[in-house]
Amino acid sequence: MKTIKVRNKCVDFNSYRSARVKSLFNADNGSEFNLDAEIDLDGEWSIGVVVGPSGSGKTSIGRQIMEGVDIYEPDGWPEDQPIIDEINRGGDFDEATGALSSVGLGSVPSWLRPYSVLSNGEKFRADLAKIICKSPSEVIIDEFTSVVDRQIAKFGAAAFQKSWRRTGGKCVLISCHYDVLEWLEPDWVFDTKTQEFARGSLWRRPRFDVEIFKTDKRYWGLFEPHYYLKLPSMIGAEYFVGAVDGEPVAHIAVSPHLHMNGVRASRMVVMPEFQGAGVGLRFLDKVLDYYVSGQSRYGGRVKHAYFHTSHPALCGALRNRYGWRQVSCKLYGGSKVKSAKSIKKSGGVGAGFGGHLRAAQGFKYTGSRTA
Repeated sequence: MKTIKVRNKCVDFNSYRSARVKSLFNADNGSEFNLDAEIDLDGEWSIGVVVGPSGSGKTSIGRQIMEGVDIYEPDGWPEDQPIIDEINRGGDFDEATGALSSVGLGSVPSWLRPYSVLSNGEKFRADLAKIICKSPSEVIIDEFTSVVDRQIAKFGAAAFQKSWRRTGGKCVLISCHYDVLEWLEPDWVFDTKTQEFARGSLWRRPRFDVEIFKTDKRYWGLFEPHYYLKLPSMIGAEYFVGAVDGEPVAHIAVSPHLHMNGVRASRMVVMPEFQGAGVGLRFLDKVLDYYVSGQSRYGGRVKHAYFHTSHPALCGALRNRYGWRQVSCKLYGGSKVKSAKSIKKSGGVGAGFGGHLRAAQGFKYTGSRTA
């Protein structure tokens, strides 16, 4: 049990306006703030939250809980370099991309921008990724989710808590927002408004439903800015969109690959505000289940579904996911010679296709436990 005693003082001003305020509102002075609290920090814990209204002593409590630990400040971001260069600087590239994806900042174009030009939501998640990569044994994060909209706050909180618990460190989050508690699933919470301390499995992440429907490419314009490649429409593709409360949040296209008894999925995008909530892989599984289970227009002709991606974090997730098997790994482009000869033989003119520099990895989907 840790006893917290907050004693903040400043000068008791007695200017004309200060005296008039004291008289009007019967206030003796505003120079002192006192708060006493008992917080049980015994035993194992990973995430604690100090929550309450502004000016209620949250930051002072956080400093006393972790004496000698500096509050995280979002500084040190270079103006002339993309965030991918700063995240885990000097460390492993895959750890950097994994940290960004783990906190819901999976939009590749955002990785290539300096911190200063990111949106508030992207800055929030970039800071969390930086903390995850540094993995300090103890850290205090003030104004947690204060500058982002509440949708990003909730899913960002859920994504952060999953990643932080893997580090084995202790984190005190200071926030004036109660709506993130369920998504954080903290080990303990101290509420400065009620002066109450609570510990244990009292908070559980809420459920939400994703409705999946088949459509045409009309929705692609909403998702294309968040896709990491500029590609033409897929030939013969069927399109699927996942929606939460009617709002489109996920997209994928699937085209026939019948010469291999399968289909090929591509153009998978999850909207930034829903990244980190676990939508993407479940959405991908459900759509491809529709094909491998024989429900599509191709019936039993489809035995497998294929998916290619260059996203390091997504590749890592698929390697370890039930129902998926890696079938290819091209870390450099292929030769254009065969394609050029084929074009020439058919009377056309061209250098041939292929030979791109994008590293692509291929995976085969055979079905999940819960089709």
